[in-house]
Amino acid sequence: PLTANGKLDRAALPEPTTTATDGRTPRTPLETTLTTLFTTTLTTPHPLTIDDNFFDHGGHSLLAARLTNHIRTHTGTHLTIRDIFHHPTPASLAHHITQLGTDTAQSGSLTSAVGRPERLPLSFAQRRLWLLAAMEERGTAYNVPMAARLSGLPDPAVLRAAVADLVERHEPLRTVYATHEGEPVQRVLPPGEPAAFVEHRRLSAGELPGQLAAAGRHAFDLEKEPPLRVTVFDTGDGGATLLVLLHHIATDGQSLGPLFEDLATAYAARAAGTAPAWAPLPVQYADYALWQQRTLGDPADENSPLGRDLAFWRKTLEELPEELPLNLDRPRPSVAGHRGATVPVDFGPELYARLTRLAQAERSTPFMVLQAALAAALTRLGAGEDIPLGSPVAGRPETELAPLVGFFVNTLVLRTDTSGNPTFRELLGRVRAADLDAFAHENAPFDQVLEAVAPRRSPSRHPLFQVCLALESGPPPTVRLAGLEPAPASVVDTGGAKFDLEFLLRGDETDGLGGALLYNRDLFEEETARRMVGTLRRVLDHVLREPDTALSAIEVLDGVEWGLVVEEWNNTAVPIGQETLNTLFEHQARIHPDHTAVIFNDEHTTYRRLNENANRLAHHLTHCAGIRRGDLIGVLHDRSTTFATTLIALTKTGAAYTVLDPDFPDTRLNTTLTRNHITTVITDTNHTHRITAPHLIHTDHDTHHHNHPAT
Repeated sequence: PLTANGKLDRAALPEPTTTATDGRTPRTPLETTLTTLFTTTLTTPHPLTIDDNFFDHGGHSLLAARLTNHIRTHTGTHLTIRDIFHHPTPASLAHHITQLGTDTAQSGSLTSAVGRPERLPLSFAQRRLWLLAAMEERGTAYNVPMAARLSGLPDPAVLRAAVADLVERHEPLRTVYATHEGEPVQRVLPPGEPAAFVEHRRLSAGELPGQLAAAGRHAFDLEKEPPLRVTVFDTGDGGATLLVLLHHIATDGQSLGPLFEDLATAYAARAAGTAPAWAPLPVQYADYALWQQRTLGDPADENSPLGRDLAFWRKTLEELPEELPLNLDRPRPSVAGHRGATVPVDFGPELYARLTRLAQAERSTPFMVLQAALAAALTRLGAGEDIPLGSPVAGRPETELAPLVGFFVNTLVLRTDTSGNPTFRELLGRVRAADLDAFAHENAPFDQVLEAVAPRRSPSRHPLFQVCLALESGPPPTVRLAGLEPAPASVVDTGGAKFDLEFLLRGDETDGLGGALLYNRDLFEEETARRMVGTLRRVLDHVLREPDTALSAIEVLDGVEWGLVVEEWNNTAVPIGQETLNTLFEHQARIHPDHTAVIFNDEHTTYRRLNENANRLAHHLTHCAGIRRGDLIGVLHDRSTTFATTLIALTKTGAAYTVLDPDFPDTRLNTTLTRNHITTVITDTNHTHRITAPHLIHTDHDTHHHNHPAT
């Protein structure tokens, strides 16, 4: 298949099919281990060979991160996502690991027995949220409200007991954050102290949206209050809405799966009159916080893992624009108000399938394709050619962390260079290379990167980036309570916004690509946000059909917008009379002679006075200096009322003029006169000496009362 330009349309090629007989069988124990891990990570229906490509079988960056965790557990080798991209088959990866030798171990295992200190530190991610919460003064921008519509009413006593079990199992759900000598510390409360907040409310169906949003805006007091609240809204129709509200300091996107799974287990057990029989967690979040500090090392040590990562980010984000020049609907306030709203995104399964095919053809990921498309859209919308996008990464480097509820996610700044009018395929190559380097240094906490890069801070905007892009894979988390039908959980819009724009998207083969755009209402109108979603859709549709299209040729306007720009807004035809500028000015002087025409410093000149002075000067220029229609005159004058008088006088003579800037050097002034054959210059006595032309007319600062001296 070919594109419209006659080139190979890689995105339209059929899916390659592979079987276990297409490649070689493992030859070494390491290849056997890797082939097994590839198969289990990708959940393929048949065993893979050592020549099977990870990304040809549905691999993406999230699965690559899981694969590196499995490899670390089984072989002790610490790899990065970039290693999987560069060595995507078990054979090539085994060779790469052999070349690495044993120089990939990190300091200390997560499960190593390390005693807890008296005062537990926060993780790097928690520390940043704690600082933001302190500055926001009990704000709600970092609330995570998840709601599910249930087919019936859950048993209040059973739900209360199940939530208590959940809180006992996961320490972050019963942790408060105190301050000791100016530093925040974790304080893990004993189970049942205080009892988990679970509430049942009875209301009408019409009251539900408002009550749901209000409950989602609860302001957590992190110093005194555990970061979890569960509310059941009974609308009296046999069903109910369950709201699980968490503060971000205790959760992230990958925590929602374990949270709802453990809630389902506990609810089923309590409904049966027993305690949940789950296996103990291998570690707790506080153990991870201690391990993280122990593993990353001192940021001031350039040879520590964290020191090396920070050196990369300092270089990568060097000379990053202080602010992405988005076209705002309103001026940015001096202090960000974090008032947000959402518009839906629904691009459908067909577009997502094409996006996935292009990602596989280019050895990239769906996220990289989406990032390149968003960067292209922002560039075409006037945001420049240096596009920094914030994006969350899982931040769970060890398999022991998978079943935990907690705030592990880190934020990367993915810088995209759209300069030089590249084709989309070329831009995707740039994105792939930059992202792989970024993923290789993803362990550096965002707040440490922020300190290392040290951008100019402003309370009006988020530092380093103002646009965020997140792409989750798979279906949304599901609430399963015994006796009730499973129900998907979705985020409740509470009216908060952390960034200028936040694209929160989810890709799924069944439902396609969808989600929401969360926008800052202090900066954008809803219509603008919807237009941005439409622009991204058009860019994606265009580049997925023709990936070799240059950015400048990508269509970003729909039919209605094209009509506005090209026809309606460009319709400048207006009736023009025969009056000259002189006629219009003198008419104004007749009907409003005493109105102010010119203000210079404290001097106010009326139309009558300005017209009289201009007439006197025009008479002098015509009869004494011989200036006629068609002559080209130079005007070298500081800004003043006399300057305005001179320009109007010249229009009365019929001559043309060119204004010479007094700030220019003398050489440039005289060169301009020579090249344009200007032999007459009107100036004041301050600048007479600067002109070598033979014919000078100078005006003094009292032109209102005296005749102008001859040359």
